[in-house]
Amino acid sequence: MRNVVLSGAIALAIAALGAWWMTSSAGTNNQATANLLGAAHAQDADAEIDLSLVEEMTLGAEDAPVTIVEYASFTCPHCASFHKSQFKELKSEFIDTGKVKFIYRDVYFDRFGLWAAMVARCGGAERFFGISDMIYEQQSEWIAGGTDPVAITNNLRRIGKVAGLSDEQLDACLSDADKAQALVAVYQQNAETDGVNSTPTLIINGEKHGNMSYAELKGIIDGQLPQ
Repeated sequence: MRNVVLSGAIALAIAALGAWWMTSSAGTNNQATANLLGAAHAQDADAEIDLSLVEEMTLGAEDAPVTIVEYASFTCPHCASFHKSQFKELKSEFIDTGKVKFIYRDVYFDRFGLWAAMVARCGGAERFFGISDMIYEQQSEWIAGGTDPVAITNNLRRIGKVAGLSDEQLDACLSDADKAQALVAVYQQNAETDGVNSTPTLIINGEKHGNMSYAELKGIIDGQLPQ
């Protein structure tokens, strides 16, 4: 598991934009870049953030008897493992059959996780889980043990393009300062409300659980289903 470290929404948002400026043609426009940086810095931590910009990402029947909220980070190895194994079984056995409503919520340990979330959300709710699967499946490749923001952002952009996103779409998503700030603000609010301090964390019908095997998860879900 990874421990959550809450960071300032403004700092993370500016960091996210920095990667886009360095890797896009806009980065060659010094005046445009200066204007954007100035605007970002002008919004202090007390500035009003539009939380409605962040859409809740869900799968399954709205009236399912069991609701599972997963808190996860795209840079968390345990989360990648969960999505490569337990989640696939969970989806097949419980989500697709109308027994579980699944809600995915981002946790940000670092700027790379925020950038990955911005790419995953770039195709809208309809494509979010498909792009998320690709990001988790290729986690070791796009991170590759590195800390170079340009290389990591380029890797994420490649995943987005394989998923069918255009350069224009990716530019727009990764340069959306308001969305970046809203994503971090919603994460901080949710993490505080649900007492999330590690990932993956599962909230199953209101009860918090840590990472577990699929057999354990299935047992908890079966115990919550109507008899």
